[in-house]
Amino acid sequence: MNYANMLAVALAEAQTGFDEGGVPVGAALFDADGNLLGRGRNRRVQDNDPSVHGETDAFRKAGRQTHYRDKILVTTLAPCWYCSGLIRQFNIGTVVVGESVNFEGHLDWLKEAGVKVVEMNDPDCIALMSRFIEQSPQLWFEDIGECDCA
Repeated sequence: MNYANMLAVALAEAQTGFDEGGVPVGAALFDADGNLLGRGRNRRVQDNDPSVHGETDAFRKAGRQTHYRDKILVTTLAPCWYCSGLIRQFNIGTVVVGESVNFEGHLDWLKEAGVKVVEMNDPDCIALMSRFIEQSPQLWFEDIGECDCA
């Protein structure tokens, strides 16, 4: 399985999100043979909808599947609790993570549930998210639920 090619799909989505002024997290869902089922990006800002994370967008766009254990979810950033819950709820078998440097996510929780986690440590994913956090720290903290808005 060529995870680098799969990650390129998710990274293109993340870059589009960044260019749109949103949070640059992209994702894609593939079947066991590597066929693309759905792709998406974090569109919380663009759609004014806090539930549209990259992983949930790709998941929705993939449409209904009869099962998910053999599916591969590729994401540019380690999944948050919300997206990790989606992975566990639907028993997605493999998660490919572009990076966990800027956000560690909950990879141990996924591994404990038997999810195969592949960490790519991709320099392009790391650089894009680092740039975003530097340019839009308030939006970043809002996205990860650490907004000091009192």
